[in-house]
Amino acid sequence: MPTATSVATRTEKDSIGPKEIPAHVYYGVQTARALENYPISGMRAHPTLIRAIAMIKRAAAEANKELSLVDAKVADAIVAAAQEAIDGKWDREFVVDVFQAGAGVSFHMNSNEVIANRAEELLGGKLGEYKRVHPNDHVNYGQSTNDVFPTSMRLATLIELEKLYPVLNAIAGSFERKGKEFWEIMKSGRTHMQDAVPIRLGQEFAAYALAIRKAGDNIRANAEDLRSLGLGGSAVGTGINTHPAYRELAIRNLSKMSGQKLAPATDMRWAM
Repeated sequence: MPTATSVATRTEKDSIGPKEIPAHVYYGVQTARALENYPISGMRAHPTLIRAIAMIKRAAAEANKELSLVDAKVADAIVAAAQEAIDGKWDREFVVDVFQAGAGVSFHMNSNEVIANRAEELLGGKLGEYKRVHPNDHVNYGQSTNDVFPTSMRLATLIELEKLYPVLNAIAGSFERKGKEFWEIMKSGRTHMQDAVPIRLGQEFAAYALAIRKAGDNIRANAEDLRSLGLGGSAVGTGINTHPAYRELAIRNLSKMSGQKLAPATDMRWAM
């Protein structure tokens, strides 16, 4: 029996061996090891990155169900658990430090374990059992950190940029209004830190407005490459061990779910 000062634990195993972790948490042994290995900054993943990777897990589960690669009941539980993560219900369980080794492996495994444990619970199991839903065999079926994490980065950035564009438009609009308001004000233009020739204050503010609008246009144009995804590329971008139809189906699901126009990259290695 745990004492008043101790925390109840459960035992999970990985390739290294058994490990005790808090009984109530939804992450598992691989996350627990990452917490020990990377106690670096105390910063955790941005909520939008969590939403993005949860969307990928849901999109993959839906594709695997449609292709009969994962049992329908298991896939449905993964979809439900992933949706809860998308809704922000399990943010507190994404505990891996943002600074970690590898290509985002620890954050990815954290995601798989949280969704697997919640899906296990939804099917009547207990946290850490993985009898009905396994983090690797089911939640991560047909996937690899090497295609999932870059995809989550792209999707999270696209989602966050949707918040940036209105702000840039508002700033540019403010400068434009000031440009008209200040049009009749004359001042010295300055070059090389000295007064030079006359310029309207309104002209300066109009230029600021255009600079902001041009910057927004450039961001939008460059963000288009983020819509080309390597999801389905698996470990090295060749699609090894994945169903031929999985890639397009998963990305179609992800596009619909996120509201973003997404497409398979012409070269999955480049996207990774």
